[in-house]
Parts: sequence; structure tokens; C-alpha cells
Amino acid sequence: MRRLLPVLALAAVAPLATPLAAQQPAFDLSVRNIMRGPELYGRDPVGVTWSADGQWLYFRWLEPGAKWNAELKWYRVAARAGAVPEVVTDAQRDSMAPMLGTGARSRDGRREVVSTLGDLFLRTTTPARGRIPASVGVRRLTQTNDAESDGRWSLDEREILFVRENNVFAFEIATGLTRQLTDIRSGSAPRDPERPTGQRAALAEQERLLLEVIRDELAQDSLQRARRREAAARALPTIWIPQADRITRVSVSPDGKSALIATSTPPREQRGSDVPDYVNPDGYPRMIPGRTKVGDAQATVKVGHIDLATGKVTWLKLTPDDAPAGGAQVGDWSDDGRYALLFVTSADFKHRYLWSVASAGGATAMVDALRDEAWVNGPCFGCIGWTPQGKAWFVSEETGYAQLYAANPDGSGKVALTSGAWEVLEADRSPDGQSFELVTSEPSPFTRQAYRMPITGGARTRLTTGDGGHAPVISPVDRDLIATVYSTPNTPPELYLARAGRAEMSRLTLSTTAEFRSYAWQVPPIVMLDGEDGTKVPARLYDPKAFGKASNGAAVIFVHGAGYLHNVHNWWSTYSREYMFHHLLAERGYTVLDIDYRGSAGYGRDWRTAIYRWMGGKDLDDQVSGSKYLTARFGIAPERIGIYGGSYGGFMTLMALFTKPQYFGAGAGLRSVTDWASYNHGYTGRILNLPQDDTLSYRRSSPIFFAQGLEDPLLIAHGMVDTNVQFQDVVQLAQRLIELEKTGWEMAVYPVEDHGFVRPSSWNDEYRRILELFDRTIGPNGTKARR
Repeated sequence: MRRLLPVLALAAVAPLATPLAAQQPAFDLSVRNIMRGPELYGRDPVGVTWSADGQWLYFRWLEPGAKWNAELKWYRVAARAGAVPEVVTDAQRDSMAPMLGTGARSRDGRREVVSTLGDLFLRTTTPARGRIPASVGVRRLTQTNDAESDGRWSLDEREILFVRENNVFAFEIATGLTRQLTDIRSGSAPRDPERPTGQRAALAEQERLLLEVIRDELAQDSLQRARRREAAARALPTIWIPQADRITRVSVSPDGKSALIATSTPPREQRGSDVPDYVNPDGYPRMIPGRTKVGDAQATVKVGHIDLATGKVTWLKLTPDDAPAGGAQVGDWSDDGRYALLFVTSADFKHRYLWSVASAGGATAMVDALRDEAWVNGPCFGCIGWTPQGKAWFVSEETGYAQLYAANPDGSGKVALTSGAWEVLEADRSPDGQSFELVTSEPSPFTRQAYRMPITGGARTRLTTGDGGHAPVISPVDRDLIATVYSTPNTPPELYLARAGRAEMSRLTLSTTAEFRSYAWQVPPIVMLDGEDGTKVPARLYDPKAFGKASNGAAVIFVHGAGYLHNVHNWWSTYSREYMFHHLLAERGYTVLDIDYRGSAGYGRDWRTAIYRWMGGKDLDDQVSGSKYLTARFGIAPERIGIYGGSYGGFMTLMALFTKPQYFGAGAGLRSVTDWASYNHGYTGRILNLPQDDTLSYRRSSPIFFAQGLEDPLLIAHGMVDTNVQFQDVVQLAQRLIELEKTGWEMAVYPVEDHGFVRPSSWNDEYRRILELFDRTIGPNGTKARR
């Protein structure tokens, strides 16, 4: 197989013919260069998976310097220090697929059912004996055109239960026999013709009395109906699901006696908003089907309990008050097969219910309920499961921070397994059922670390080290051996191998180019701003002095997107291009702030919901606090403070310039929401309720209603094929600004770009415009500096 990084290996031993400085040109910190993005700083290793024997790590990746539109390739690397990644072909990956991933384990932990490539496999591990190492064998159970999934053990472990085409089957391990356990069909059950009445009944009776051929035909029909009933009695009971219902999940109980079925029924009246795409090979525009707008009719979700012996479906009550459910997640079954978990959110987003569903009879019991006057959510939302002791575990923001709890199936005996002013970000049960394996922010909101904790709670053991961010994957063989994708603020994510609790880590990938590494990327310090309401607000600071430059008397505030996103932390930023752009600004004398404003992830429930019913309220106040901080600490006049951001950051930029112009001098709004009534249902309905019910929330949160407040230069940039924040938003804003006779604003459109730009030329054009805007307005030679 082809090995990577031969140039780096040769460079380590080749003699230097000329001085290093002559060989290594200065890094080109230009917009054009840094907007190459991953061509420069590399690609994260993604989808990291252990082989079942713990010898290899498989992942998707690209070698340093790969072109911006290159597709990720499969690689593998031996799980040992110093190993070098090697490319894996699709055929090799497919052949190894049964050795990758995880599935349902037998009680002794030696056998595992794996669903991959649409088929089922049985993996059996033979433990090491003396000098004979452990080995893993694979048996293929199915090879069909239909996809098999959700493989699990029967209670006696003689069969493997699985789902194919929304029906449940059982595979008998000893004989290889496959039995179908359900006959679920879409449509309506056939019915015998209705008996005639009135005049038609009288005529039919006359025909029967008069003609022998009619009597023979009716007798034959009766006989055939009897035979059909006899055949149906011997066959599986047919379960008919209405034609309009889409089956989203079928989950069978380990005892093979029942199953849960989840369905979603689209609303009859719902209108999508199509997006025109003008640049196509045939020269004709095409319409891309778009999403609906907030407040439009939504799908109806249902969950039913199926008695497999009779085929009876009992549709479950998903909310205590019969209010409509917005979502329903069917969880796993308890180890003894007696109960399943059902995670339900209400249609108004304010309630979360966790139910247990009994396999025998389908009775439900409330395990836990959570109400939030804003909306229920948080990290690890929907993390649920069972302990070997038969307790349900779940993550809840009950205390204001996402923490781990356990309770009996009837809701009694609830205990908090973790607590504190930090968050559980990921949670899962270890394969042996003895412990929980967690990722949390326990040390500080600015780090992600892995922990292990006894399944019944108690002291946590920290598994990872360093102050950055970990995405750990634990070896299936040696649970103290961890593969982790780790990064710090100035080093992009790489794949490392680590021992639990040890500081040293072995790096297995090198994703960055030598060009990227030639520049001294900074770790911007985290500073705490004084919020308008007295709350401390975290922000990253890019101070020109840290770059050996003098301040040019101007500053820029960056507003991250998504709203609920964490960007002030000690690992590599989601906004990697912006991180480099902020270096460019600082090198030119601009002071830069990057704020985790109210609504951002990482700081608990109160921070998350502080924007409820008013986006552009406390979150905008935090940008104002940033402006005041820059004025107080660095003496920068508000008129020389710019603001920019994309998506939610673009929305915030518009609100800042339209409603708080006294604190800002210029702004760039990228792919901005201008009217929240035009955005999607799931995001907007949580925060602002529905536009037909809460007009105040939408009116005070939508920039288009405040466009008359624009006083300073504004750049609007938007992709025309944006299927998320649609181009219509800025078209309407542009018309509003025209009608208001506003000047000093400009719009740049990108005909082939969606919400997240992909072409370096588009990135370059956009950020060139942003830099030019700041240079000519708030910069040292700009119009604002000459006042």
C-alpha cells in the first residue's frame, strides 16, 4: 500500500545545501492564501474506528495539501507509536467492514452482531492464551439486496433478531434458519365486498333463487373465503400501517414477543420554499426543493406497541396531556428484555418525556419529565440507555447543566450520577457494563476531556490529558488504550494514541502542510468581558502587541454562527479560516474579539436560553459589551470598531448596525437571517415560538424591521443557492434598504454557493471585500479615522 509523507521522511535526512532561511520563504499571510482553507491547514481525521482485534485504526482523511475539492479517502494505521497511515482502497475497506464498528454483544462479551454494508455478520473473539494472541473470527449471516439492521440477541442467545424492510426476522445460529416474525404492510387491509341492501339486495336474492349457476358461484366464493381465513390463521398476522404513514423505526424486544414501531405522517397542507439554481451544465435554471418556513404544518409522529403473536398494534400515548408530540426516539431495550425506552419531545418544544414501555402488553410508565419555560435541549440531548441492573440512565438539564441520572423503569429511585456547574457532552455504557465512559467539560468550559465512572456513580477517573479538546474512541480490546482526535487553539486536529491518564500521546497523522507550520500561529488568550447585566462573558482576544505590531487604532468583533455553538475554547476553532483571518487583521494592527455571546453552547441552560423570545437582545448586548471593552482597555473609539459574522453572526451584525449604531462603525453580514419568519421550524420555533402566536418575538428579533437604523457602511454577502438561510432573505432586505433610500451599503452575491462556501475563489472574494471594507472605513487610513 502507498505510504504517506515520503517528502517529510527524506527531509529529515537530506543535507541542507543552503541556509534554512533561504529555503523557507516567509509565510504568505494574505487573504488569497489563507482562504485556501483545508488545502493549507489540512483535513481532520474523521470516522475513527478500531478494528475488532484492536490492532488497527481506520478513518477518513486526506494527505496534506490535497486540493480543496478532493474526496476524503479511507486510511488505516497500526495502533502503535510511530506507525504511518496507509491508504485503504474501497475494496479493502469493504472486506474489512465486518471487523469495524460495534454491535450488540453477547452476555459473555465474546460474540458481537455487526450490521455493515447492509448485511449482518457475527464476530467471535477468542481470548489470548499464553503466547497465543487473541483472535477474531467473522461469520456472514446474510447476503441480500435488502438492508438488514438493528441486530440484537434473543434472550436465550440462540437467535439473532434483526429488521429487514421494516419487518422483524430471527436468525437461528445453530441451523442458519431465518424466520419472519412480523408482516407489516403499508396500506389498508382488504375487505370483503359489502352486502347489498334495499333494492339491490332483493334483486341479488332473486338471482340466487332462480339460477343454479349463481348458487354454485356463491358456494365457491364462500369456500375460497374459508380457505383464505384458514391460511391467514396459519400465517403471521398482517399488520397494516396507513399508506400516508412513513415507518421510521422498528425495534424488536429480545424476548421476540413484541416490537415498537415509530411512524411519521406528513401534513396534508405544507408549502416548501424552492431555491433557484442558475448555473447548470445545460444552461437552464433549475429549482431545488426547499424546506418549509417556521409555523407551517408539521408531521405527526406516532409510536405503537406490537404484540407479535396477535399482530395487535397499540398506539402509545406520547404526552401525559395528549398534546401533540414533536419528536419521538425509540431507545434500546433493557438487558432482560422487559422494557424499552421512549424519548419524546412536545410539539411546542417545552417538554421532554422519558417513558419505559413494557414488552408484555405495552404499558408505559414515566421515567422522567423535564419542562423548560423556554425550550428543552442541551448537550447530549437524547442520550439514554440501560444499566445492567435494569435502571434507565439519561442526561438532563434539570439543575441547569447537562448531567447524568439513573432511575427505575417506573421513575422511582431517581439519582444523580454526576453533578456540578459543568456539562456531560457525551455518555455511553462500556461494553462490559461496568462503567460509564463520558466526555465532559468538568475542568473548565474551555476543554473537552474523557472520563470513566462506575456504572452506579461515584468517583470519575480522567482518561485524557492536556488542555485542548478530545474526541476519544476507546479500544475494544484494551480499554485503557485510547485513539483520540485532539487539537489546541493553534494546532488543527490530529489522530493520537494515548494511555488512560498518561500525559504523553503518540501522534499518528500529520495533516497540516509545511507551509502552514512555517507560521507562528497564536493561542489567543481568553478574556472575560463585563456583560451589560453583570455577567462575565468569555471572548478570545487577538492583540496586535502579541504579534509584535502596534495598534492601528481600530478593532473588529467576530460573531460566530449557529447561535448554539461553542467557539471560545482551547481547541481548534470551527471557524478555521476566520482564525487565520484574525491573525491577518492583528498583523495589520487591528484588535480582534471573538465572543461566546449569550445563546452559545458550553455554559449551561441559562446561557443557552437567554435569547428566548428575543434574538438580538442579550446576545447583542454581549457584542456591545465587547465594544465597550475595546474602548475602555485599548482606547478604541466605537466608530472605529467593525463587526462581522456569518449566518447567526450575519444576523447579529445587521442587528448591531441597525439598532446599536453608536457602538460600531462598519459591518459585514454574511449569509444573514434578515426575517426569522422565513427561517425553518425546528430551530426558530424553539427560540421564538411560532410567528402566528408570538408576533412580538419575531418583530423585535428580525433585522428587516430595523433597517431604517442603518447609519454605517454595510457589506451584505450571500450565496444564491443557499438552502439554509435562503437568498430571499437578503433580496427582501435589499429592497427595504432601497425603499428607505439608504446609502453606504453594498451587496456581493455568489451564484454557485450554498450556505457554507466551498470554492476558494468565493472565500477569497468574500474576505477580500471584508478586509477592504474595514480598511477604507475603520482602518488607519479609512474614512472613520479621518473624522
